[in-house]
Amino acid sequence: MTVSRRQFGAMVAAAGAISATAAKASDGKAQAMTTPATASDDGILVPEHRVPTPRTISPQAQTFLARSAPVGGHHAPRSRDDIAGWKAYREASNAGILALTRSYTERFPCTVDTHELSAAKLYELTPKSLTRENEDRAILFVHGGGWVVGGGESAIFSAMQMAGLGKVRVFSVDYRLVPEFAFPAPVDDTVEAYRFVLERFKANKIAVYGPSAGANIAPGAILKLRDLGLPLPAACALHSCPSDITFVGDSFFTNYRVDTILKEHEPNRQLAANYANGHDPKDPLISPVHADFTKGFPPTILTTGTRDLLLSQTVTMHRALLRGGIKAELHVWEAMTHAPFFGAPEEQEFYDQLIGFMHAQMA
Repeated sequence: MTVSRRQFGAMVAAAGAISATAAKASDGKAQAMTTPATASDDGILVPEHRVPTPRTISPQAQTFLARSAPVGGHHAPRSRDDIAGWKAYREASNAGILALTRSYTERFPCTVDTHELSAAKLYELTPKSLTRENEDRAILFVHGGGWVVGGGESAIFSAMQMAGLGKVRVFSVDYRLVPEFAFPAPVDDTVEAYRFVLERFKANKIAVYGPSAGANIAPGAILKLRDLGLPLPAACALHSCPSDITFVGDSFFTNYRVDTILKEHEPNRQLAANYANGHDPKDPLISPVHADFTKGFPPTILTTGTRDLLLSQTVTMHRALLRGGIKAELHVWEAMTHAPFFGAPEEQEFYDQLIGFMHAQMA
């Protein structure tokens, strides 16, 4: 049957009318259903349903998705003033991170030197696998952890994987953390860490990598470096990028509780608000998606996953970079959550992609 454009338009209009009538006539249970898939009355009401574990990923990755709680099984306090609660949360979180990364000391052996910055520490990791072609290259690692956790030993062990796989010297900045410190302290510490590295390596031989909260701090620091007139690094790598601290975006609803790490957007919105500490949420140093990238920014690779609560924020950051004329690559991994699949084959491929991009720019 051939359908004209006018007939097709009428069919679409009729379907919309039927859908609207059906929605109004739905029973009380459906009307009362609370769902994160709609942010307002004009959204889409999605019924409760099971999201099956895909068979398009490795068995190890499937096992990772079976986790029903964040790493460590802990929850953040609600109030920024609950210092004792935040310290307990940090201790539990760091214990979970160390449980995952402590083995890196054997898998990716490095010598570690500690440098004292004005208000933070900078760990220099030199891998046993350092190659001659990488002698003049360095990666500045800005750890994740919701602006609250990931410092100390965690900042050392987490960076070992990048150093070992990249066969390159890595500097991990142990920036100041919320709630004791808020914006701009982590950005300032990262800027100072970059200055330290810049005294020892040429800018075109330096790359900056930040996952999670580090993917918010790293571009903020680079933008500040640009505004200070300092030479920019050769490359930037960002994973699961919280590019807007107001935590807006489609995936905050579509991936609600599908992301087994972050789970929900509201606790993470609170973490971001604690970090912002009353500053303008559209300040590019705190929400880099609002920056004017036409003024300059290094080539950037962005990674995320189809189950990442921050998928939308990573996508919009990529688009902002492209609109600014910046070379930017976006890689979206099947079924990946906020965190890479620890120990799965995809994890190796994930890091190969990031490291390959950074080395290519530093070459």
